[in-house]
Amino acid sequence: MITIFMKHHQDKNIDELTEIRERNGFTENFPPASARVMSWYVMMGIGQVVTVKIPASELRNLNISVERSVWGAFSTEFYPTYDLYPVILENKATLKKD
Repeated sequence: MITIFMKHHQDKNIDELTEIRERNGFTENFPPASARVMSWYVMMGIGQVVTVKIPASELRNLNISVERSVWGAFSTEFYPTYDLYPVILENKATLKKD
């Protein structure tokens, strides 16, 4: 999985950001068809945080999708991500057995 921080450009208002996203085809092009959205949140003070599951062979397509549809409205940061919650649940279950 990959988590993408899409940080709003602070020098633009919401109408300007919307115009840029529309002009770039954001809704049509992001995320690419090869990605499955796991979560998509607004983080106040940051912007939008999207976690997608995507095959490693499709990372280039994800990058191109971001370059074409997101840039101009957001600056971006990418973070490899994994799901730790099943491990936490297993550890809690083990504690209850003891």
